[in-house]
Amino acid sequence: MDLHLKNKVALVTGGSTGLGRSISTLLAAEGARVAINHIVNPEVAKSLAEELTATFGIKTLAVYADVASESNVHDMFEAVEKTLGPVDIAVNNAAYCADPSCEELTLEEFRKCEAVNLEGMFLVCRETVRRLKARRSGGAIVNISSQAALRGSQSGKTAYDMSKAGILGFTRSLAIETGKYGINVNAVLPGLMYTDILAAKIDANPEAFNKRSLLGRIAQTDEIAQVVVFLCSDRASYMTGASVDVSGGMALH
Repeated sequence: MDLHLKNKVALVTGGSTGLGRSISTLLAAEGARVAINHIVNPEVAKSLAEELTATFGIKTLAVYADVASESNVHDMFEAVEKTLGPVDIAVNNAAYCADPSCEELTLEEFRKCEAVNLEGMFLVCRETVRRLKARRSGGAIVNISSQAALRGSQSGKTAYDMSKAGILGFTRSLAIETGKYGINVNAVLPGLMYTDILAAKIDANPEAFNKRSLLGRIAQTDEIAQVVVFLCSDRASYMTGASVDVSGGMALH
């Protein structure tokens, strides 16, 4: 199915590893020009950008920004527009997880989690909406939440889970604001995924993770990314304000 993404400009925050890497790759495979946001490892982001350009023949950009910084986000959009063109699609994938239980959680860790997951999403959404409206252009925003937004975490990640629940409320409200401008805003709620961060724990005890899904296995990142990329496309033109459960039945939503 042609998703009509050829030459669209897509910005993926946290786009060089894990789910973000899969989203960036699938967008490029559909012909989109992809801006891969990074903060920790510029070499990985640059390498992915070069790989996608070589494989799919599309323009790419590895672009640094701390999404929790207002000035960084503004400068990121300026850099993307200068190199690839104005942003048509924004995927808010960058995230920070504060692991300690509530009683052990410091205020500093709590604030960092909310700064990245909520303030960062807000800043990217605001910049996207401002620029799309100035161009009198429609567009798509996809915010990555989590099944934990609905059911919490067995390991008690209270700050993270709260931030992911906040994403759902923000997504619905922004969709109400922007629908009349042709800007579609949706959220995706992934379940457990096989990523570099979780790989060691999963490999040590796969059954403990697999049994949490109704399908008897955890997801590959591509399986989540396929839904995200669909929501970025014209094929999802009548979807906005939706929270799409891609959790293998964990959320039953």
